[in-house]
Amino acid sequence: MISFLFRYFKLLITLPFLFCVANANDKNIIKIGTLLPYSGVYTVLGEEITNAMKLAFEEQEDIFDKKIEVIRGDTEVKPNIALQKARKLISSDKVDILVGPVSSSVALAIRDVVVQTKTPLIIPNAGANVLTREKCSKFITRISFSNHQINAPMGTWMANQGIKTAFLLAPDYAAGKEMMSAFRDNFEAGGGSILGEEYTPFRKTKDFGPYLARIKNSGAEALYVFYAGGEAINFIKQAHSFGLGDIMKITGAGWTTSPLFLPAQKDAALGFIGSLNYVPSIDSVENNNFKKAYIDKYDRVPSEFAVQGYDTGKVIIEAVKSLSGDISNKEKLASAINNISVTGPRGPLTIDKKSNNVIQNIYIFEVVSGDNIPELKILDTIQAVKDPGSGCNL
Repeated sequence: MISFLFRYFKLLITLPFLFCVANANDKNIIKIGTLLPYSGVYTVLGEEITNAMKLAFEEQEDIFDKKIEVIRGDTEVKPNIALQKARKLISSDKVDILVGPVSSSVALAIRDVVVQTKTPLIIPNAGANVLTREKCSKFITRISFSNHQINAPMGTWMANQGIKTAFLLAPDYAAGKEMMSAFRDNFEAGGGSILGEEYTPFRKTKDFGPYLARIKNSGAEALYVFYAGGEAINFIKQAHSFGLGDIMKITGAGWTTSPLFLPAQKDAALGFIGSLNYVPSIDSVENNNFKKAYIDKYDRVPSEFAVQGYDTGKVIIEAVKSLSGDISNKEKLASAINNISVTGPRGPLTIDKKSNNVIQNIYIFEVVSGDNIPELKILDTIQAVKDPGSGCNL
């Protein structure tokens, strides 16, 4: 009995979900290796992406008689661990496609081994601008976003709304600074002025009181902010208790009030105005069908992370179809991925030939009261937004 349980437990670890059981060399198997966090602070993001990608695969009845096997690699959000997992997935497991990661530092750590081995990599989250600029590759396709792509349109939009002054607040790391820079450039180009900015210790800030006081005293008409995870929840709650929303508009990168965090933030998030590449309130056949399927299967409203995983699955399916199921040539497979256009829950997606970064709609939303928890109401849609792709030479 103990021996049986050990073998069963070992199977669960090595094959978290498997669409088929077959020999590793079976040509009828499409092997997808994930490099995502399945432990640590970003576990929920890894699960959201994987669950939705799995849902996309389950919806596809047949891909030229091929089955899909997904082999998980837990990055633990640690670049050195992720590099080890990437090498194993490529060399030992011989995956056809890699999917990941969440963290930009992890993406940069695995970038060279991906390019050297000519393994197609689809990025379902990591937003560092450089990944589809100076560090771009024909083997790397990003279908999530660049940090510039989400935030730059918001700078223009807010300036067009007549807001003249803003204060910037974000964690002190590369992504936070890239987001603030993108907003600042477009806000100032539209005639706005930045009256101050603060960068808090990354994933270490629990008391935002001193920052809230400085923001209030700045005299700015609006705050533009980005946080994620526990920091996003804490910031929104503390800003609400401080009464900051009574003094100025609270705006920012939409992850700050992601559907993942709204159940904890509750009414404290009301009135926040943000920008994202997906909100659950998009009224389209594709989104309504996806949302229903996701809620039925996982008993929660899908987040932007889930949609990025779902669209990853759809892109993989369409790329394999375009090759009539023959994915033996990695260069042709990478090229096929880069030439796919789909219409998914967030709207139409195409890949920019200049950078291999996704071209997509960006949604400006406001957090409003909902039936049970707050909802994201779309205020405006900025269509077909590109990243500049500067420095990319594919």
